[in-house]
Amino acid sequence: MKFTRMGSTGTQVSRLCLGCMSFGGMADWTLSEEASLPIITKAVEAGINFFDTADIYSRGQSEEILGRGLKALGVRRDEAVIATKVFNPMGRGPNRGGLSRKHIAQSIDASLTRLGLDYVDLYQIHRFDYETPIEETIEALDDVVKAGKALYIGASSMFAYQFSRYLHRADATGRARFAMMQNHYNLLYREEEREMNPLCLEEGVGLIPWSPLAGGVLAGSREAGTVRSQSAMGRGRYNRPEDQAVLDALKKLAAARGEAPAQVAIAWMLSKPAVTAPIIGVTKAHHMDDPLKAVESPLSAEEIALLEAPYAPQGVIGALKPQDMAAREIRASQPRRPAA
Repeated sequence: MKFTRMGSTGTQVSRLCLGCMSFGGMADWTLSEEASLPIITKAVEAGINFFDTADIYSRGQSEEILGRGLKALGVRRDEAVIATKVFNPMGRGPNRGGLSRKHIAQSIDASLTRLGLDYVDLYQIHRFDYETPIEETIEALDDVVKAGKALYIGASSMFAYQFSRYLHRADATGRARFAMMQNHYNLLYREEEREMNPLCLEEGVGLIPWSPLAGGVLAGSREAGTVRSQSAMGRGRYNRPEDQAVLDALKKLAAARGEAPAQVAIAWMLSKPAVTAPIIGVTKAHHMDDPLKAVESPLSAEEIALLEAPYAPQGVIGALKPQDMAAREIRASQPRRPAA
């Protein structure tokens, strides 16, 4: 395994980050604790020291499974870099979600309890909050860092102008600076190259992209736009004819190199200067094999150009829009349905 600095911080992380969204029992595609442990084990044995989860993943079960799994494997705390997130509602009620000081203060303590830790290495805001002043969020995150509950802070998918506001307001007020951005980025979705990626590169913010294999489509065993391709991370995305053209180019190059499409797709992502570590989410341990090989198999400039040539621009996917926030608040205000 190769290691790199987490953004412009001094902390060293593996070139791959294990995503833990599949851990838990809240959906038919998620894994039990028993099924999750072999994945954590393989990641640790492969040298991965970077792990990403969120409070909303299976309503906290993912954090619990990751914490217990690392402890069971005897992973030393100083050897693991653990990231989690805050924003999404963790229950019904007006203060159960968002980025208010109240919700952040409650959420970091709840996440630490579930993880069984005294601190996390990276605490990320999961989306932009249109209802909370950015100054309040920045101050609350700074308090989390000063209290020793998180070493660094980060953000996830939003518009570049929104992230720029967070960055510059934190600098202006002398608060903890955002070190990382977890954005939606892969061969089939490259809109982040317009503004977000250049912004992060200029500001020294590292990228840890989610869905680097486009919900499994870039693994090459499925066709873009088919019902079968729509996993939890790919549902409703990657349905354009242009997406199939990119996938065809990927398969052709992979065949020429004698490698799997997933390996080539991850190698492409690792070639990008701002990328610290793609977040690899898997449901079977062997799904990690191709991404692990990618760390040791860089692409040439000519090969990168071949992969990128078929791409066609598209609308922004992943960033929360004001109307999405309104719909979220309506759902949060509704009474919970009784169990069937």
